[in-house]
Amino acid sequence: MAAERLRDLSQPIDVSLLDATVAAFYGTGSKEERAHADQILRDLQNNPDMWLQVVHILQQTKSLNTKFFALQVLEGVIKYRWNALPVEQRDGMKNYISEVIVQILKHDWPARWQSFIPDLVAAAKTSETICENCMAILKLLSEEVFDFSRGEMTQQKIKELKQSLNSEFQLIHELCLYVLSASQRTELIRATLSTLHAFLSWIPLGYIFESALLETLLKFFPAPSYRNLTLQCLTEVAALNFGDYYNAQYVKMYNIFMVQLQTILPPTTNIPEAYAHGTSEEQAFIQNLALFFTSFYKFHIRVLETAQENIAALLMGLEYLINISFVDDTEVFKVCLDYWNSLVLELFDAHHNMDNPTVTANMMGLQVPLLPGIDGLASQLVQRRQLYAGTMSKLRMLMICRMAKPEEVLIVEDENGNIVRETMKDNDVLVQYKIMRETLIYLSHLDHEDTEKQMLKKLSKQLSGEDWTWNNLNTLCWAIGSISGSMMEEQENRFLVMVIRDLLNLCEITKGKDNKAVIASNIMYVVGQYPRFLRAHWKFLKTVVNKLFEFMHETHPGVQDMACDTFLKIVQKCKRKFVIVQVGENEPFVSELLSVLATTVADLEPHQIHTFYESVGHMIQAEPDPHKRDEYLQRLMVLPNQKWGEIIGQARQSVDFLKDQDVIRTVLNILQTNTSVASSLGTYFLSQITLIFLDMLNVYRMYSELISNSIAEGGPFASKTSYVKLLRSVKRETLKLIETFLDKAEDQPQIGKQFVPPMMDPVLGDYARNLPDARESEVLSLFATIINKYKAAMIDDVPRIFEAVFQCTLEMITKNFEDYPEHRLKFFSLLRAIATHCFPALIRLSSQQLKLVMDSIIWAFRHTERNIAETGLNLLLEMLKNFQASEFCNQFYQTYFLTIEQEIFAVLTDTFHKPGFKLHVLVLQNLFCLVESGLLTEPLWDAATVPYPYPNNGMFVREYTIKLLSTSFPNMTAAEVAQFVNGLFESRNDLSTFKNHMRDFLVQSKEFSAQDNKDLYAEEAAVQRERERQRMLSIPGLIAPNEIQDEMLDS
Repeated sequence: MAAERLRDLSQPIDVSLLDATVAAFYGTGSKEERAHADQILRDLQNNPDMWLQVVHILQQTKSLNTKFFALQVLEGVIKYRWNALPVEQRDGMKNYISEVIVQILKHDWPARWQSFIPDLVAAAKTSETICENCMAILKLLSEEVFDFSRGEMTQQKIKELKQSLNSEFQLIHELCLYVLSASQRTELIRATLSTLHAFLSWIPLGYIFESALLETLLKFFPAPSYRNLTLQCLTEVAALNFGDYYNAQYVKMYNIFMVQLQTILPPTTNIPEAYAHGTSEEQAFIQNLALFFTSFYKFHIRVLETAQENIAALLMGLEYLINISFVDDTEVFKVCLDYWNSLVLELFDAHHNMDNPTVTANMMGLQVPLLPGIDGLASQLVQRRQLYAGTMSKLRMLMICRMAKPEEVLIVEDENGNIVRETMKDNDVLVQYKIMRETLIYLSHLDHEDTEKQMLKKLSKQLSGEDWTWNNLNTLCWAIGSISGSMMEEQENRFLVMVIRDLLNLCEITKGKDNKAVIASNIMYVVGQYPRFLRAHWKFLKTVVNKLFEFMHETHPGVQDMACDTFLKIVQKCKRKFVIVQVGENEPFVSELLSVLATTVADLEPHQIHTFYESVGHMIQAEPDPHKRDEYLQRLMVLPNQKWGEIIGQARQSVDFLKDQDVIRTVLNILQTNTSVASSLGTYFLSQITLIFLDMLNVYRMYSELISNSIAEGGPFASKTSYVKLLRSVKRETLKLIETFLDKAEDQPQIGKQFVPPMMDPVLGDYARNLPDARESEVLSLFATIINKYKAAMIDDVPRIFEAVFQCTLEMITKNFEDYPEHRLKFFSLLRAIATHCFPALIRLSSQQLKLVMDSIIWAFRHTERNIAETGLNLLLEMLKNFQASEFCNQFYQTYFLTIEQEIFAVLTDTFHKPGFKLHVLVLQNLFCLVESGLLTEPLWDAATVPYPYPNNGMFVREYTIKLLSTSFPNMTAAEVAQFVNGLFESRNDLSTFKNHMRDFLVQSKEFSAQDNKDLYAEEAAVQRERERQRMLSIPGLIAPNEIQDEMLDS
């Protein structure tokens, strides 16, 4: 019989088969069937492994009788075989039963099981083993109610359970204290401490501070087996913050704690070393200690610093925390860093707002004297800074020794101790760098002299070799670079002269390729951070740039990349310095550089050469004399132009020459070099692009035909071959070069007239003729750039552009939401450019073509791809505004008003398009304002299908909107929907009220209430970010000088 299979318990039991066997036992079948089922169930009950199947059975079965059978098995094991079970199995069963009880409690307590807590406490007092289990149940209950209950229980139920726990906590409290005072059993004491830890964050404060609890906890703290659990409990208490009522208890707790800590961990201990060699228990102790100190100081440091007798203990605790901060463990360091950042910010803010005493006093929780005795406050601030001066100095050393790697540094040490180029950015390190940089800048402002002294002392130890390691030099230089802008210019100049001189000396005296690479990367990082200093010191600037040229020949991975990046960064900020004749020089630096250009770039890779050319382009752009500028540009482009001339010359002999893969690569490289220079030169690139423009279009046309032929012959797979990809790269680079030039060039109509007409057939016509897989999306972005640049001057060309790209691109992108992602975004950007600058051209479209445009806009904002949806919505807003001001206003809105409203409400309420909320609101506000403005003189309803004539469009749209939303939100009553719609109409003229009304409605709706709705508040978040940026700008150095987008006037 199949039921025999149940005897094999080596795998999960077949629950449906067990259900059938239990049903047979209780059923009305033959006597034999019942007897056989009875035998199997008895055998299962007697099988020692059967209890392991109980959880599985209870979860899977729907039969009450089977559940009862499973519980009988469990009862039998507990009654008759408990002591024979292995310890793990007994613990597993206890945990399971505890969890089951807690799940029952969530449903039945307190209403249907009022005596639960008294029953549990009474049971706990009968034996230590039962007491341990009771503790486990209480801990689970606290975690379930306070930590994990969201989403499983209603808010009302959670509130009810919390009230019940609070009201009956006295019994639990007494039980815990009783156990801690009377029991000798280690496991029970640990279980009790663990339970207390779960309860401490929410119980009434009297149970903590007005009982013997703190005293008892501190008594257990020195014992090794209870140390970590007690410390976790004390940390929970330290993190409570309810005013000053219990200050005396906090001070007492802290002082006793510090006395005990010195015996457990003497102040002279080398904590980082002890941590590195410690057991996991000892390491956990250091982690918990960090959490205790940071929690205590965050909320109660004021209490300690106000009384003289507590100062010594406070400073000793901070000393412990500094030592813990040196521990080589990321999580421990994060905890410490987070606190140091907040303490330093508080001290800095008080120092920074010294001239506004009220702000300072409020921020620091100090009392403002009512009389004009503000001096008292100033002396309090000075005293406070003096109190922490020693700690702050040690903290500077910590920040300098542990500085995280900034993004610009590309050279890292791998796990084998080799210096290599970084392959992937580590976001955690970047976040840590940002916090450390901010902390060090505040520390620098608090005492510039100490900051400078510590950095220079550490640097001199690098030179003497006493402290030389890669890591020590790295962290020091990263720290030096990170405080750029925080010192006064005079001090910064003095400081940097010494730093750069020492680093250049270090580079000269140190041997070994890897060592030189590390020093090089540090020199480059530091000089890249201080453009103000370089602009003021030509000799240093010239030395640094020549040093970068030296590094460009250094083939160590990452060094050349960093040299080119740093060169670009310095030139952007100091470009004027390179085009004037400096004192003691015969010619400007740029001219000198162009004479040895070929040698300088000889060892660089193509992408590095492009960066180099872009940098020189910035220099040339700073030259005011047009003749000199053209001469410099000509000299810069000698190498690429020579190569270009050779290739075009050969192609005129035989066009097949252009088909060779190496030639195609060279063409690509030449175009990329041109694009780099165009990006930095802008309008002044005109003479160079004129030189190659027509030949470049011929190459474009030829390569396009080659691609189309390859795809026509080889099918879709041909587009994936390396040959076709290479040809397409040349086409894309050609388009990118033209777009870059036109975009950067000043608005000069003759440039448009010179460059746009020749492109119509080779570029636009080619796009239309090509197969979909061979169409370059860059054509769309190029023409979007052209229209944005030359605006209404392009009106006459719009029909031609439309004809070439519109229909064929739509066919590519409306089959689904995935194919051709690049074409999608660029297509809608082109449409938006046309709608904004050439709207009359859209009015001339036929009604079928306009319908296609509107359909494509709706298609765009239905996208869940954020960029496309936003472009579609912005485009829609342009269209609405333009049509409102045109003579076709009635005609347009009669056709599209209801469709647009319906589609916008669809994306607004479907929960998939939250990032578009701001724009959805703007569209709806626009529609509702329009309908109430009286601009629409024709009815929006269809008189043939709506028998009842509405008094006006406003009434009709209200009713239409109420019907529309009633179907979208069936859970809402008609009155609620009507109230919401009327609210929208009433607030239509005030955008913020209109938006808030809409947002409240969404957030309260069932569909949104269980989700993360932060995207609905994106605008408010953006305002907050801008406020923070303004604050940072007001503090010198917080935003690095090389990140501030000024023109850095370096004349």
